[in-house]
Amino acid sequence: MGQSAEFGKFLKVMRARLSPEDAGSQESSGARRVPGLRREEVARLSGVSTDYYTRLEQGRNIHPSKAVLDSVARALRLDAGEHAHMMDLLEHCASSAGNPGPAQKVRPGLRQLLDAVGDVPAMVLGRRADVLAGNQMAHLLFTDFPSLPAAERNLTRWIILDPSAGQLFRDWKTVAAEAVGALRMDVGRHPNDPRTNQLVGELAVHSEHFRQWWAGHRVASRSAGTVRLHHPIVGDLELNFETLSLPDDPDQMLRVYSAKPGSPSSDALTLLSLGDVGTKAKDREPARRDGS
Repeated sequence: MGQSAEFGKFLKVMRARLSPEDAGSQESSGARRVPGLRREEVARLSGVSTDYYTRLEQGRNIHPSKAVLDSVARALRLDAGEHAHMMDLLEHCASSAGNPGPAQKVRPGLRQLLDAVGDVPAMVLGRRADVLAGNQMAHLLFTDFPSLPAAERNLTRWIILDPSAGQLFRDWKTVAAEAVGALRMDVGRHPNDPRTNQLVGELAVHSEHFRQWWAGHRVASRSAGTVRLHHPIVGDLELNFETLSLPDDPDQMLRVYSAKPGSPSSDALTLLSLGDVGTKAKDREPARRDGS
């Protein structure tokens, strides 16, 4: 499917989620056969003709100006991440992709940095949230990614399919939905990537939650926040995370988790780092989350 078609599908889903009241439009007469705004309503709010907006949504080969796209984004109430994703879908045509590209590599100096901050969990994430590297604390907190087959060393895959992730994240649905949203943004920047398509297919086959979130075209780009965990060894933790893009490779990100000094979560991280207490976490049997 061409990327122009994906662009049109995105607009349609974003239109369907809005009511006339949400978009500040007057309720028109007549029964609505489909949810959300009508095309003519989005066109009017965007300041373009209905025919022009219809061609946009149908993925026609047209070249809208930035001003028009900004107007459409405002009409559809897109947030910053959704707006960026819309631009990616339009900019990156299907012919610009189709091969996986070179394997991503982590610079030796970055690996040294991961070890240097060994008292806090840290990892390097690549395309589609592949776990390219991590320190021992990250593996003890989440799972031992290096021990997994290469194709399974992916944070999103682990969150969605491994039951231990569902037990670890106290707000699993929120975390998982955001991971899916980040994967959607990656697809917009790198259309038709074979490895991404394989991952999406696997997740769609095995997870009903994933199928629902993917169909909703949700995007997410949260670079910082808080995550609540229930670790099988050290109990409850509340950690802050920061995700930093690396200037030499914008498709690599450094993610670091930390706890407030002197807090119970800080004590739990310290306990996790001591001796072999964390090795029990490696004994959690990997398995797929069921699709319920």
